[in-house]
Amino acid sequence: MERRNPEKTAKSGMGAEAGAGAGEPGSSGASGGRSPLASFSYTAADEEKRRGVRRMKTTATGLLLLVAVIYALATWARDSGVSGWPGYVAAAAEAGMVGALADWFAVTALFRRPLGLPIPHTAIIPNKKDQLGASLGAFVGENFLSADVVRARLRGLGIGGRLGAWLAEPAHADRVTAELSTALRGALTVLRDSDVQAVVGEAITRRANAVEIAPGIGKTLDKIVSDGAHHRAVDLICSRAHDWLVEHGDSVVDAVQGGAPGWTPRFVDRKVGDRVYKELLRFVTEMRDMPGHPARGAIDRFLGDFATDLQSDSETRARVERLKGELLSRPEVQDIIASAWSSVRAMIMSAAEDDRSELRLRARASLLSLGSRLATDGRLQGKLEGWIEDAAAYVVSTYRGEITSLISDTVASWDAGDTSKKIEAHIGRDLQFIRINGTVVGALAGLLIYTVSRALGA
Repeated sequence: MERRNPEKTAKSGMGAEAGAGAGEPGSSGASGGRSPLASFSYTAADEEKRRGVRRMKTTATGLLLLVAVIYALATWARDSGVSGWPGYVAAAAEAGMVGALADWFAVTALFRRPLGLPIPHTAIIPNKKDQLGASLGAFVGENFLSADVVRARLRGLGIGGRLGAWLAEPAHADRVTAELSTALRGALTVLRDSDVQAVVGEAITRRANAVEIAPGIGKTLDKIVSDGAHHRAVDLICSRAHDWLVEHGDSVVDAVQGGAPGWTPRFVDRKVGDRVYKELLRFVTEMRDMPGHPARGAIDRFLGDFATDLQSDSETRARVERLKGELLSRPEVQDIIASAWSSVRAMIMSAAEDDRSELRLRARASLLSLGSRLATDGRLQGKLEGWIEDAAAYVVSTYRGEITSLISDTVASWDAGDTSKKIEAHIGRDLQFIRINGTVVGALAGLLIYTVSRALGA
Protein backbone atom coordinates (compact mmCIF):
# COMPACT_ATOMS: atom_id res chain seq x y z
CA MET A 1 0.00 0.00 0.00
CA GLU A 2 1.37 3.40 -0.97
CA ARG A 3 1.90 5.68 2.03
CA ARG A 4 0.78 9.26 1.96
CA ASN A 5 3.20 12.17 1.82
CA PRO A 6 2.29 13.57 5.28
CA GLU A 7 3.44 10.32 6.79
CA LYS A 8 6.75 10.50 4.93
CA THR A 9 7.40 14.09 5.97
CA ALA A 10 6.70 13.21 9.61
CA LYS A 11 8.93 10.16 9.58
CA SER A 12 11.89 11.99 11.03
CA GLY A 13 9.70 13.36 13.85
CA MET A 14 8.45 9.90 14.76
CA GLY A 15 11.97 8.62 15.11
CA ALA A 16 12.42 5.11 16.29
CA GLU A 17 8.76 4.81 17.32
CA ALA A 18 7.46 4.85 13.75
CA GLY A 19 10.17 2.48 12.59
CA ALA A 20 9.52 0.08 15.40
CA GLY A 21 5.77 0.14 14.87
CA ALA A 22 6.04 -0.58 11.16
CA GLY A 23 8.49 -3.37 11.59
CA GLU A 24 6.83 -5.23 14.44
CA PRO A 25 6.15 -8.93 14.12
CA GLY A 26 2.69 -9.61 12.85
CA SER A 27 2.65 -6.52 10.63
CA SER A 28 1.32 -7.49 7.24
CA GLY A 29 2.48 -4.32 5.51
CA ALA A 30 1.65 -3.57 1.93
CA SER A 31 2.79 -6.94 0.71
CA GLY A 32 0.52 -8.93 2.96
CA GLY A 33 -1.75 -9.85 0.06
CA ARG A 34 -4.72 -7.81 1.29
CA SER A 35 -6.69 -5.47 -0.88
CA PRO A 36 -5.61 -1.80 -0.67
CA LEU A 37 -9.26 -0.88 -0.43
CA ALA A 38 -9.53 -2.86 2.78
CA SER A 39 -6.47 -1.28 4.41
CA PHE A 40 -6.78 0.88 7.49
CA SER A 41 -5.11 3.90 5.89
CA TYR A 42 -3.11 6.40 7.90
CA THR A 43 -4.16 9.92 6.91
CA ALA A 44 -2.91 13.47 7.30
CA ALA A 45 -5.55 14.06 10.00
CA ASP A 46 -4.13 11.11 11.93
CA GLU A 47 -0.64 12.60 11.63
CA GLU A 48 -1.89 15.88 13.11
CA LYS A 49 -3.29 13.99 16.08
CA ARG A 50 -0.04 12.08 16.38
CA ARG A 51 1.85 15.35 16.73
CA GLY A 52 -0.36 16.15 19.72
CA VAL A 53 0.51 12.73 21.15
CA ARG A 54 4.21 13.49 20.77
CA ARG A 55 3.77 16.75 22.66
CA MET A 56 2.13 14.87 25.53
CA LYS A 57 4.96 12.30 25.42
CA THR A 58 7.43 15.13 25.79
CA THR A 59 5.52 16.45 28.79
CA ALA A 60 5.38 13.02 30.47
CA THR A 61 9.06 12.36 29.75
CA GLY A 62 9.98 15.82 31.00
CA LEU A 63 8.16 15.12 34.26
CA LEU A 64 10.12 11.87 34.58
CA LEU A 65 13.39 13.72 34.05
CA LEU A 66 12.34 16.39 36.57
CA VAL A 67 11.63 13.71 39.18
CA ALA A 68 15.00 12.12 38.42
CA VAL A 69 16.76 15.45 38.92
CA ILE A 70 14.89 15.99 42.18
CA TYR A 71 15.89 12.51 43.31
CA ALA A 72 19.53 13.19 42.50
CA LEU A 73 19.53 16.51 44.34
CA ALA A 74 17.71 15.11 47.36
CA THR A 75 20.06 12.14 47.53
CA TRP A 76 23.09 14.47 47.26
CA ALA A 77 21.68 16.64 50.04
CA ARG A 78 21.05 13.63 52.25
CA ASP A 79 24.53 12.23 51.61
CA SER A 80 25.98 15.67 52.39
CA GLY A 81 24.64 15.43 55.92
CA VAL A 82 21.40 17.36 55.56
CA SER A 83 18.83 15.71 57.77
CA GLY A 84 15.06 15.76 57.63
CA TRP A 85 13.46 16.69 54.33
CA PRO A 86 15.96 15.17 51.79
CA GLY A 87 14.91 11.66 52.82
CA TYR A 88 11.23 12.36 52.24
CA VAL A 89 11.88 14.08 48.93
CA ALA A 90 14.21 11.32 47.74
CA ALA A 91 11.68 8.61 48.65
CA ALA A 92 8.88 10.44 46.85
CA ALA A 93 11.04 11.09 43.78
CA GLU A 94 12.28 7.51 43.67
CA ALA A 95 8.75 6.10 43.79
CA GLY A 96 7.63 8.63 41.20
CA MET A 97 10.36 7.42 38.81
CA VAL A 98 9.31 3.83 39.38
CA GLY A 99 5.66 4.67 38.67
CA ALA A 100 6.58 6.69 35.59
CA LEU A 101 8.81 3.97 34.16
CA ALA A 102 6.22 1.25 34.85
CA ASP A 103 3.46 3.19 33.13
CA TRP A 104 5.78 4.10 30.25
CA PHE A 105 6.46 0.41 29.75
CA ALA A 106 2.75 -0.45 29.90
CA VAL A 107 1.72 2.27 27.44
CA THR A 108 4.57 1.57 25.03
CA ALA A 109 3.96 -2.18 25.12
CA LEU A 110 0.52 -1.62 23.59
CA PHE A 111 1.95 -0.33 20.32
CA ARG A 112 5.57 -1.55 20.02
CA ARG A 113 8.39 -3.35 21.79
CA PRO A 114 9.91 -1.08 24.47
CA LEU A 115 13.46 -0.15 23.44
CA GLY A 116 13.13 -2.69 20.61
CA LEU A 117 13.64 -5.58 23.05
CA PRO A 118 11.78 -8.86 22.27
CA ILE A 119 9.96 -8.87 25.60
CA PRO A 120 6.97 -11.26 25.74
CA HIS A 121 3.48 -9.76 25.65
CA THR A 122 4.57 -6.45 24.11
CA ALA A 123 3.57 -4.81 20.80
CA ILE A 124 0.10 -6.12 21.65
CA ILE A 125 -1.90 -4.28 18.99
CA PRO A 126 0.34 -5.17 15.99
CA ASN A 127 0.76 -8.78 17.15
CA LYS A 128 -2.76 -9.42 18.41
CA LYS A 129 -4.70 -7.33 15.88
CA ASP A 130 -6.54 -10.28 14.34
CA GLN A 131 -7.37 -11.80 17.75
CA LEU A 132 -8.62 -8.41 18.94
CA GLY A 133 -10.85 -8.16 15.85
CA ALA A 134 -12.25 -11.63 16.46
CA SER A 135 -12.86 -10.83 20.14
CA LEU A 136 -14.55 -7.57 19.19
CA GLY A 137 -16.79 -9.37 16.71
CA ALA A 138 -17.70 -12.02 19.32
CA PHE A 139 -18.40 -9.31 21.91
CA VAL A 140 -20.71 -7.45 19.54
CA GLY A 141 -22.48 -10.66 18.56
CA GLU A 142 -23.08 -11.78 22.15
CA ASN A 143 -24.06 -8.43 23.64
CA PHE A 144 -25.67 -6.48 20.77
CA LEU A 145 -26.86 -8.97 18.15
CA SER A 146 -29.04 -11.21 20.30
CA ALA A 147 -32.77 -11.46 19.58
CA ASP A 148 -33.72 -10.52 23.16
CA VAL A 149 -31.54 -7.39 23.17
CA VAL A 150 -32.85 -6.24 19.78
CA ARG A 151 -36.47 -6.85 20.77
CA ALA A 152 -36.09 -4.99 24.06
CA ARG A 153 -34.40 -2.05 22.37
CA LEU A 154 -36.99 -1.78 19.61
CA ARG A 155 -39.84 -2.16 22.08
CA GLY A 156 -38.52 0.75 24.09
CA LEU A 157 -38.35 3.01 21.04
CA GLY A 158 -42.10 3.04 20.41
CA ILE A 159 -41.59 2.93 16.65
CA GLY A 160 -45.28 2.57 15.80
CA GLY A 161 -46.39 5.76 17.55
CA ARG A 162 -43.41 7.76 16.33
CA LEU A 163 -43.84 6.62 12.76
CA GLY A 164 -47.57 7.36 12.88
CA ALA A 165 -47.04 10.89 14.21
CA TRP A 166 -44.39 11.49 11.57
CA LEU A 167 -46.50 10.20 8.68
CA ALA A 168 -49.54 12.16 9.86
CA GLU A 169 -47.74 15.38 8.91
CA PRO A 170 -48.73 16.35 5.32
CA ALA A 171 -45.19 17.50 4.51
CA HIS A 172 -43.78 14.14 5.55
CA ALA A 173 -46.44 12.25 3.59
CA ASP A 174 -45.56 14.34 0.53
CA ARG A 175 -41.90 13.51 1.00
CA VAL A 176 -42.53 9.78 1.32
CA THR A 177 -44.82 9.83 -1.72
CA ALA A 178 -42.17 11.61 -3.77
CA GLU A 179 -39.49 9.16 -2.67
CA LEU A 180 -41.69 6.18 -3.46
CA SER A 181 -42.45 7.65 -6.90
CA THR A 182 -38.75 8.11 -7.56
CA ALA A 183 -38.02 4.55 -6.49
CA LEU A 184 -40.86 3.24 -8.67
CA ARG A 185 -39.61 5.13 -11.71
CA GLY A 186 -36.10 3.88 -11.08
CA ALA A 187 -37.26 0.29 -10.83
CA LEU A 188 -39.30 0.57 -14.03
CA THR A 189 -36.34 2.15 -15.82
CA VAL A 190 -33.98 -0.63 -14.79
CA LEU A 191 -36.33 -3.42 -15.83
CA ARG A 192 -35.88 -4.63 -19.41
CA ASP A 193 -39.17 -4.52 -21.30
CA SER A 194 -38.40 -7.70 -23.23
CA ASP A 195 -37.77 -9.68 -20.03
CA VAL A 196 -40.92 -8.40 -18.33
CA GLN A 197 -43.01 -8.96 -21.44
CA ALA A 198 -41.77 -12.55 -21.66
CA VAL A 199 -42.59 -13.16 -18.00
CA VAL A 200 -46.02 -11.53 -18.24
CA GLY A 201 -46.86 -13.35 -21.46
CA GLU A 202 -45.80 -16.70 -20.03
CA ALA A 203 -47.70 -16.09 -16.80
CA ILE A 204 -50.92 -15.12 -18.58
CA THR A 205 -50.67 -18.00 -21.03
CA ARG A 206 -49.88 -20.54 -18.31
CA ARG A 207 -52.72 -19.27 -16.16
CA ALA A 208 -55.18 -19.33 -19.05
CA ASN A 209 -54.15 -22.86 -20.05
CA ALA A 210 -54.41 -24.11 -16.48
CA VAL A 211 -57.97 -22.87 -15.92
CA GLU A 212 -60.97 -24.26 -17.79
CA ILE A 213 -63.00 -21.29 -18.95
CA ALA A 214 -66.15 -22.96 -20.27
CA PRO A 215 -67.93 -23.44 -16.90
CA GLY A 216 -67.22 -19.85 -15.92
CA ILE A 217 -68.49 -18.57 -19.22
CA GLY A 218 -71.56 -20.79 -18.86
CA LYS A 219 -72.36 -19.46 -15.37
CA THR A 220 -71.94 -15.90 -16.53
CA LEU A 221 -74.10 -16.45 -19.61
CA ASP A 222 -76.77 -18.18 -17.52
CA LYS A 223 -76.85 -15.22 -15.13
CA ILE A 224 -77.10 -12.79 -18.04
CA VAL A 225 -80.00 -14.70 -19.60
CA SER A 226 -81.80 -15.05 -16.26
CA ASP A 227 -81.56 -11.31 -15.63
CA GLY A 228 -82.51 -10.45 -19.22
CA ALA A 229 -79.34 -8.40 -19.58
CA HIS A 230 -78.85 -9.77 -23.10
CA HIS A 231 -82.05 -8.07 -24.35
CA ARG A 232 -80.22 -4.81 -24.88
CA ALA A 233 -77.71 -6.57 -27.11
CA VAL A 234 -80.55 -8.17 -29.10
CA ASP A 235 -82.26 -4.76 -29.39
CA LEU A 236 -79.08 -3.21 -30.66
CA ILE A 237 -78.52 -5.98 -33.21
CA CYS A 238 -82.10 -5.79 -34.49
CA SER A 239 -81.96 -2.00 -34.75
CA ARG A 240 -78.67 -2.03 -36.61
CA ALA A 241 -79.91 -4.85 -38.88
CA HIS A 242 -83.10 -2.87 -39.72
CA ASP A 243 -81.10 0.25 -40.50
CA TRP A 244 -78.72 -1.71 -42.67
CA LEU A 245 -81.53 -3.35 -44.61
CA VAL A 246 -83.20 0.02 -45.20
CA GLU A 247 -79.96 1.49 -46.45
CA HIS A 248 -78.82 -1.48 -48.53
CA GLY A 249 -82.07 -2.87 -49.93
CA ASP A 250 -80.73 -2.98 -53.48
CA SER A 251 -77.80 -5.09 -52.31
CA VAL A 252 -80.18 -7.68 -50.83
CA VAL A 253 -82.26 -7.81 -53.99
CA ASP A 254 -79.17 -8.13 -56.16
CA ALA A 255 -77.85 -10.93 -53.94
CA VAL A 256 -81.14 -12.86 -54.34
CA GLN A 257 -81.16 -12.27 -58.09
CA GLY A 258 -77.56 -13.40 -58.36
CA GLY A 259 -78.41 -16.72 -56.74
CA ALA A 260 -81.40 -17.49 -58.98
CA PRO A 261 -81.13 -20.15 -61.75
CA GLY A 262 -80.10 -18.86 -65.14
CA TRP A 263 -83.22 -20.15 -66.92
CA THR A 264 -85.68 -18.01 -64.89
CA PRO A 265 -86.83 -14.71 -66.37
CA ARG A 266 -85.17 -11.66 -64.88
CA PHE A 267 -88.46 -9.96 -63.96
CA VAL A 268 -89.32 -13.08 -61.92
CA ASP A 269 -85.96 -12.91 -60.19
CA ARG A 270 -86.61 -9.27 -59.47
CA LYS A 271 -90.05 -10.02 -58.03
CA VAL A 272 -88.60 -12.80 -55.85
CA GLY A 273 -85.78 -10.54 -54.68
CA ASP A 274 -88.23 -7.76 -53.78
CA ARG A 275 -90.41 -10.23 -51.92
CA VAL A 276 -87.50 -11.70 -49.94
CA TYR A 277 -86.26 -8.25 -49.04
CA LYS A 278 -89.69 -7.10 -47.82
CA GLU A 279 -90.22 -10.24 -45.74
CA LEU A 280 -86.74 -9.96 -44.24
CA LEU A 281 -87.31 -6.29 -43.42
CA ARG A 282 -90.71 -7.09 -41.90
CA PHE A 283 -89.21 -9.87 -39.78
CA VAL A 284 -86.40 -7.68 -38.47
CA THR A 285 -88.79 -4.79 -37.83
CA GLU A 286 -91.11 -7.04 -35.83
CA MET A 287 -88.18 -8.39 -33.80
CA ARG A 288 -87.10 -4.82 -33.11
CA ASP A 289 -90.51 -3.59 -32.08
CA MET A 290 -91.98 -6.69 -30.36
CA PRO A 291 -90.29 -7.77 -27.10
CA GLY A 292 -92.37 -10.94 -27.12
CA HIS A 293 -91.49 -11.96 -30.67
CA PRO A 294 -91.10 -15.74 -31.10
CA ALA A 295 -87.59 -15.27 -32.52
CA ARG A 296 -86.53 -13.44 -29.37
CA GLY A 297 -87.84 -16.35 -27.33
CA ALA A 298 -85.86 -18.73 -29.51
CA ILE A 299 -82.73 -16.68 -28.86
CA ASP A 300 -83.39 -16.84 -25.12
CA ARG A 301 -83.79 -20.63 -25.27
CA PHE A 302 -80.67 -21.01 -27.38
CA LEU A 303 -78.55 -18.94 -25.01
CA GLY A 304 -79.96 -20.78 -22.00
CA ASP A 305 -79.23 -24.18 -23.56
CA PHE A 306 -75.75 -23.04 -24.55
CA ALA A 307 -75.05 -21.82 -21.00
CA THR A 308 -76.10 -25.23 -19.68
CA ASP A 309 -73.93 -27.07 -22.22
CA LEU A 310 -70.92 -24.91 -21.31
CA GLN A 311 -71.26 -26.04 -17.70
CA SER A 312 -72.20 -29.69 -18.10
CA ASP A 313 -71.65 -30.96 -21.65
CA SER A 314 -68.16 -32.46 -21.95
CA GLU A 315 -68.06 -32.14 -25.74
CA THR A 316 -68.98 -28.43 -25.70
CA ARG A 317 -66.45 -27.74 -22.95
CA ALA A 318 -63.75 -29.57 -24.89
CA ARG A 319 -64.49 -27.55 -28.02
CA VAL A 320 -64.26 -24.30 -26.03
CA GLU A 321 -60.89 -25.39 -24.60
CA ARG A 322 -59.58 -26.19 -28.08
CA LEU A 323 -60.76 -22.81 -29.33
CA LYS A 324 -59.07 -21.14 -26.34
CA GLY A 325 -55.80 -22.92 -27.07
CA GLU A 326 -55.92 -21.94 -30.74
CA LEU A 327 -56.57 -18.31 -29.86
CA LEU A 328 -53.77 -18.16 -27.28
CA SER A 329 -51.28 -19.71 -29.68
CA ARG A 330 -51.91 -17.17 -32.41
CA PRO A 331 -49.06 -14.65 -32.82
CA GLU A 332 -51.50 -11.74 -32.80
CA VAL A 333 -52.81 -12.71 -29.35
CA GLN A 334 -49.30 -13.22 -27.99
CA ASP A 335 -48.31 -9.79 -29.29
CA ILE A 336 -51.30 -8.23 -27.54
CA ILE A 337 -50.38 -9.97 -24.27
CA ALA A 338 -46.75 -8.91 -24.54
CA SER A 339 -47.62 -5.33 -25.41
CA ALA A 340 -49.82 -5.08 -22.31
CA TRP A 341 -46.71 -4.49 -20.20
CA SER A 342 -45.64 -1.54 -22.33
CA SER A 343 -49.01 0.10 -21.83
CA VAL A 344 -49.03 -0.57 -18.09
CA ARG A 345 -45.44 0.65 -17.75
CA ALA A 346 -46.15 3.89 -19.61
CA MET A 347 -49.26 4.47 -17.51
CA ILE A 348 -47.40 3.92 -14.22
CA MET A 349 -44.44 6.08 -15.27
CA SER A 350 -46.76 8.92 -16.25
CA ALA A 351 -48.69 8.66 -12.98
CA ALA A 352 -45.49 8.51 -10.91
CA GLU A 353 -44.08 11.65 -12.56
CA ASP A 354 -47.26 13.70 -12.16
CA ASP A 355 -47.60 14.92 -8.58
CA ARG A 356 -51.33 15.50 -9.16
CA SER A 357 -52.01 12.08 -10.64
CA GLU A 358 -54.60 9.82 -9.07
CA LEU A 359 -51.90 7.31 -8.15
CA ARG A 360 -49.85 9.80 -6.14
CA LEU A 361 -52.89 11.45 -4.59
CA ARG A 362 -54.22 8.10 -3.43
CA ALA A 363 -50.78 7.07 -2.13
CA ARG A 364 -50.51 10.35 -0.19
CA ALA A 365 -54.01 9.96 1.24
CA SER A 366 -53.23 6.37 2.26
CA LEU A 367 -50.04 7.46 4.01
CA LEU A 368 -51.85 10.22 5.91
CA SER A 369 -54.59 7.80 6.92
CA LEU A 370 -52.04 5.21 8.00
CA GLY A 371 -50.15 7.83 10.01
CA SER A 372 -53.29 8.98 11.80
CA ARG A 373 -54.28 5.45 12.68
CA LEU A 374 -50.79 4.53 13.85
CA ALA A 375 -50.61 7.61 16.05
CA THR A 376 -53.84 6.75 17.90
CA ASP A 377 -54.50 3.03 17.50
CA GLY A 378 -52.52 1.12 20.12
CA ARG A 379 -53.45 -2.25 18.65
CA LEU A 380 -52.15 -1.29 15.22
CA GLN A 381 -48.98 0.09 16.81
CA GLY A 382 -48.43 -3.19 18.62
CA LYS A 383 -48.97 -5.18 15.44
CA LEU A 384 -46.49 -3.08 13.44
CA GLU A 385 -43.90 -3.12 16.21
CA GLY A 386 -44.31 -6.89 16.48
CA TRP A 387 -43.59 -7.28 12.78
CA ILE A 388 -40.51 -5.06 13.05
CA GLU A 389 -39.25 -6.92 16.11
CA ASP A 390 -39.76 -10.29 14.43
CA ALA A 391 -37.95 -9.13 11.30
CA ALA A 392 -35.03 -7.64 13.24
CA ALA A 393 -34.77 -10.70 15.49
CA TYR A 394 -34.75 -12.98 12.45
CA VAL A 395 -32.00 -10.95 10.80
CA VAL A 396 -29.70 -10.87 13.84
CA SER A 397 -30.35 -14.54 14.63
CA THR A 398 -29.84 -15.75 11.09
CA TYR A 399 -27.02 -13.49 9.97
CA ARG A 400 -25.19 -12.81 13.24
CA GLY A 401 -22.22 -14.84 12.05
CA GLU A 402 -21.97 -12.85 8.82
CA ILE A 403 -22.26 -9.53 10.69
CA THR A 404 -19.60 -10.37 13.26
CA SER A 405 -17.32 -11.82 10.59
CA LEU A 406 -17.54 -8.45 8.83
CA ILE A 407 -15.92 -6.90 11.91
CA SER A 408 -13.24 -9.55 12.35
CA ASP A 409 -12.45 -9.79 8.62
CA THR A 410 -12.24 -6.01 8.30
CA VAL A 411 -9.85 -5.74 11.23
CA ALA A 412 -7.81 -8.62 9.83
CA SER A 413 -7.50 -6.79 6.49
CA TRP A 414 -5.95 -3.71 8.11
CA ASP A 415 -2.21 -3.16 7.93
CA ALA A 416 -0.79 -3.85 11.41
CA GLY A 417 1.61 -0.90 11.39
CA ASP A 418 -0.99 1.58 10.18
CA THR A 419 -3.53 0.21 12.65
CA SER A 420 -1.16 0.62 15.58
CA LYS A 421 -0.22 4.16 14.57
CA LYS A 422 -3.80 5.17 13.90
CA ILE A 423 -5.06 3.87 17.25
CA GLU A 424 -2.15 5.53 19.03
CA ALA A 425 -2.93 8.81 17.25
CA HIS A 426 -6.51 8.70 18.53
CA ILE A 427 -6.00 7.51 22.13
CA GLY A 428 -2.29 8.08 22.73
CA ARG A 429 -2.80 11.54 24.23
CA ASP A 430 -5.01 10.11 26.97
CA LEU A 431 -2.54 7.28 27.54
CA GLN A 432 0.23 9.80 28.21
CA PHE A 433 -1.85 11.13 31.08
CA ILE A 434 -1.52 7.65 32.57
CA ARG A 435 2.26 8.17 32.63
CA ILE A 436 1.83 11.57 34.28
CA ASN A 437 -0.63 10.19 36.80
CA GLY A 438 1.68 7.25 37.46
CA THR A 439 4.52 9.64 38.26
CA VAL A 440 2.39 11.72 40.64
CA VAL A 441 0.66 8.75 42.31
CA GLY A 442 3.95 6.88 42.63
CA ALA A 443 5.58 9.90 44.28
CA LEU A 444 2.70 10.27 46.74
CA ALA A 445 2.70 6.55 47.50
CA GLY A 446 6.49 6.60 48.06
CA LEU A 447 6.22 9.60 50.33
CA LEU A 448 3.42 7.92 52.33
CA ILE A 449 5.33 4.65 52.68
CA TYR A 450 8.54 6.44 53.74
CA THR A 451 6.62 8.56 56.26
CA VAL A 452 4.86 5.53 57.79
CA SER A 453 8.15 3.63 57.92
CA ARG A 454 9.88 6.49 59.71
CA ALA A 455 6.97 6.88 62.11
CA LEU A 456 6.91 3.19 63.00
CA GLY A 457 10.71 3.10 63.25
CA ALA A 458 10.66 6.12 65.59
